[in-house]
Amino acid sequence: ILLQPIASKRSEMWRAAVLLLLTGCVCASMPEEPADRATPSDGYCSWITRAQPHGAGGRREGFSEFRLRVEGDPEHYQPGSTYRVTLYATNPAYFRGFTLIALKEGHNGDQEEDYAGNFQIIDEEDAQFMTNCPPAVTESTPRRRTRIQVFWIAPPSGSGCVLLKASIVQRKIISFQDEGSLTKRMCEKGDSFNETTDKPLLDCCACGTAKYRVTFYGNWSEKLHPKDYPRRANHWSALIGASHSKNYILWEYGGYVSEGVKQVAELGSPVKMEEEIRQKGDEVLTVIKMKAQWPAWQPLNVRAAPSAEFSVDRTRHLMSFLTMLGPSPDWNVGLSSEDLCTKECGWVQKVVQDLIPWDAGTDNGVTYESPNKPTTPQEKIRPLTSLDHPQSPFYDPEGGAITPVARVVVERIARKGEQCNIVPDNVDDIVADIAQEEKEEDDTPETCIYSNWSPWSACSSSTCEKGKRMRQRMLKAQLDLSVPCPHTQDFEPCMGPGCSDEDASTCMMSEWITWSPCSMSCGAGVRSRERYVKQFPDDGFACTHSTEETEPCTVNDDCYTIPCLLSPWSDWSDCSVTCGKGTRIRQRMLKSPVELGECKEELEQVEKCMLPECPMDCVMSEWSEWSECSKSCGKGHLIRSRMITLEPQFGGDLCPETTQRKTCKIKKCNQGGLNSDERKRRKEDRKKRRNKQGREESADELAGCKMKPWSAWIDCTKLCGGGIQERLMTAKKRYKNAQVTSCKDRKEIRACNVHPC
Repeated sequence: ILLQPIASKRSEMWRAAVLLLLTGCVCASMPEEPADRATPSDGYCSWITRAQPHGAGGRREGFSEFRLRVEGDPEHYQPGSTYRVTLYATNPAYFRGFTLIALKEGHNGDQEEDYAGNFQIIDEEDAQFMTNCPPAVTESTPRRRTRIQVFWIAPPSGSGCVLLKASIVQRKIISFQDEGSLTKRMCEKGDSFNETTDKPLLDCCACGTAKYRVTFYGNWSEKLHPKDYPRRANHWSALIGASHSKNYILWEYGGYVSEGVKQVAELGSPVKMEEEIRQKGDEVLTVIKMKAQWPAWQPLNVRAAPSAEFSVDRTRHLMSFLTMLGPSPDWNVGLSSEDLCTKECGWVQKVVQDLIPWDAGTDNGVTYESPNKPTTPQEKIRPLTSLDHPQSPFYDPEGGAITPVARVVVERIARKGEQCNIVPDNVDDIVADIAQEEKEEDDTPETCIYSNWSPWSACSSSTCEKGKRMRQRMLKAQLDLSVPCPHTQDFEPCMGPGCSDEDASTCMMSEWITWSPCSMSCGAGVRSRERYVKQFPDDGFACTHSTEETEPCTVNDDCYTIPCLLSPWSDWSDCSVTCGKGTRIRQRMLKSPVELGECKEELEQVEKCMLPECPMDCVMSEWSEWSECSKSCGKGHLIRSRMITLEPQFGGDLCPETTQRKTCKIKKCNQGGLNSDERKRRKEDRKKRRNKQGREESADELAGCKMKPWSAWIDCTKLCGGGIQERLMTAKKRYKNAQVTSCKDRKEIRACNVHPC
């Protein structure tokens, strides 16, 4: 009898709750709720989280068409930092209303202090603060929408973990999840600047030492990172790092880079970084080094992932490294102070970390191949984000997480000395240990290059008395003659065959360790893997099971990783010219012996250089033919001329004379019949003609012909850097007694636009 009224009352409550979330207000028509439901007056904003319908039309678990996302998808927040929060629906879904809150984990919203941080409205047409619950954000007007964005300012330090929660109103469905795609959990970060590993333990209580292998998997490829991917020059620089104490920090988020880190970040050179590490003395246990990788990515069946081994102990239990992705302004990946000591006084078994690039704060470039532009003043190290710059190859207008460019795997392969871990060893711990009889760490200098060890020889004893067996390796190259190369022979105790009825089942072996890098950097080589004896036979004799396997491997013939030991680049030479455009070169020397094979690295670089422009002297045309004599009798003169082809530039020699004359005499004139006035007139005429011929630029009439005026100068042949202009004078009328040479068309040339480009 009571079921129908109760159902009717709950239907009214549902409709009111939908209206509540759509409008952000409490409606007076909302019916009285049962005692087990909270009302707006019960406690601050707790009624928001309880405004969830019951039954088939209510809460839905496991859907994925709606998502609440924080820019960069961080797992931790930095107190006081601002984050972009996006609520969106995937096509074809949409929503009409929404509510956003940020609750401290473990609180239900009954009190004001239950809420963490503050929201900031980006677009007032999309969102507003809820009238009856100021910490909450809701829609401004109910309408169809597929996404909204707001800023969230993280709370102060000490606030703990926070739950960002969203509710969605779509038609008559309200979706409000405690977990899943509409809830984002973020915990307070430590003192590190941005996403980093946890702060290392202040003190390590582990005993003995541990040996690790770190393997670097570069995933930076055109397939995963297609935007502006540099096809020709992509590479990873030589990796450099160390196992070290808490008193030494190679690099860290929020800190400034050292000169060594700067040279790795900008130039890909580990030389200065290694020098800084070795100067730390006892603060460093092992220097970690791997070769550069050209190109940045190749399939693992073509080129094995590079790896290196290192050790840690109680005081030097942290591990850091970095490598540059090139070309780039100052972008790197790496680990900073990764702690390999556990709180249980043991050694970490395995670390797997995906890596995104970080900015060293020394160059302002935003693309892979941006020109060098130093950052002044220098900035702190920070991870790149997908919203740094629209031209960035990692840019995403949605603010999504950057696809990792690399993965690093750190595996423990051995422990030595007495261990004191509180938690007992499991099977994996035992498998990873090297047998107690294993020799001490290989102290082979990096400048000594050996072949692989040969198989063990037969035992020197053919009886059950103890004997020795031997293996050998060949010294292929000694790169530094001042550093001695250690033994090339190795011995171990043994007994003759048949001295033990060994049951194979009593000899327990570990799993195989991952394959080593290929022995050749190019072409065909071999790679190997090892395993260790977990349990020896009861009679104490050696196991006959193989502890090492080898197999062929091939590396791309076009790779650029042939071992080369090179000197630093020399200084640039002087420019090849004393003025104008030239070239300059710099060189480096190959130090490694030819036995290692051909080195394809560049040994000489050439670049253009520019000095002040060279002086350009005046250039003249050839002399014209001599003119006819200016007199038909008596003394006269001949004239010839030449033109300026190019005016002097940049301090060149000035132009010489353009006109020459010489005297001429045809015959004596009969002057008897001339009176003094006539002789005077002829003398003045001769003087005028001489003056007129001296002014060649203005002459428009030559002996025997009449010339047209000079044409206008044509356009310059160049806009800058020195061009030429021309103008012409052509014959207008030829007289009967005109000479062919005197009525030729004339041309003048001059320089123009001589300013540098």
